[in-house]
Amino acid sequence: MPDRQSVSDLAHNEAVDEVYLLADKQVRSNRNGDLYLLTQLRDRTGQISGLMWNIREEQAAELAANTHVAIRGKAQNYQGQMQIILNHIDTADAAHLDPNDFLPEQSAAAGEHFETLRNRVKAFSNPDLRDLLGAILDDDAIAERLKAAPAGIKLHHAYPGGLVEHKAHLAELASRVGGLYDGVDVELLVAGAILHDLGKIDELSYEASFGYTDAGQLLGHIVLGVQLLDRKAAALEESRGQPLDADLMLKLRHLIVSHHGVLEHGSPRLPQTPEAIALAGLDNLDARMNEALTLIRDDPNADSRWTPFNANMGRKLYKG
Repeated sequence: MPDRQSVSDLAHNEAVDEVYLLADKQVRSNRNGDLYLLTQLRDRTGQISGLMWNIREEQAAELAANTHVAIRGKAQNYQGQMQIILNHIDTADAAHLDPNDFLPEQSAAAGEHFETLRNRVKAFSNPDLRDLLGAILDDDAIAERLKAAPAGIKLHHAYPGGLVEHKAHLAELASRVGGLYDGVDVELLVAGAILHDLGKIDELSYEASFGYTDAGQLLGHIVLGVQLLDRKAAALEESRGQPLDADLMLKLRHLIVSHHGVLEHGSPRLPQTPEAIALAGLDNLDARMNEALTLIRDDPNADSRWTPFNANMGRKLYKG
């Protein structure tokens, strides 16, 4: 069986005849009003833009995101970034494809990151936090999904195991930074680092490709995270025969609903406790650092001292 033409190995002017995952598609028009197709094509080694000129809307409508497509075209280095100029794209038969060829490589330390979180929770002095977070992490179904899930589809920690890696790094940041400030409950802040986006295990689909579940589309990970927390709290209260501290539960819910930091980014409430303010800032720091370091690491142009312009970050990054 011939080797795949991996995204990361494509060279300028290389003829490409391969199957990739269609991560995204957009139909756009040029200055003359002619339509063209802009796609994002993915395999386990990375993602690349694919452009097809003079496409008909009905032709593009036959292609669905998060499905496999057979493409033919030519790789082209454009302004320091590799892309594929397509002359053919069609839905591929996925029956004989290996899903592992199209998912990014899993974080090698996913299991280690998970155990780090469990050990942090076991060391909590607050019994309600220790028991509640322990009940969540000791749930085998939650644990397995947490170790397999990405933290995002495109932007940060977008690989299997990325979610638990993000949580482990964020918990470490919370532990170090929270202790610098009098009046910050470090255990509560660390609990927020673990809980804040746990709803992503139900929001995202990540078995064969990355996408959103129906619940993810309709509710989002903030609502799903609060629901998960409340289910586990109710079960724990029933088994213990006594309620959890009501003020603590209110603060935990607030950490989840405010962690995006600003209303424009999807938080229903602004951070209104010291722990919530710290969590939102540290969450953004870890996400942006992962995004920046991944952009530098995965830049295919090893000779350039700068990465290509990244639209999400609004800048190029200096590699030195």
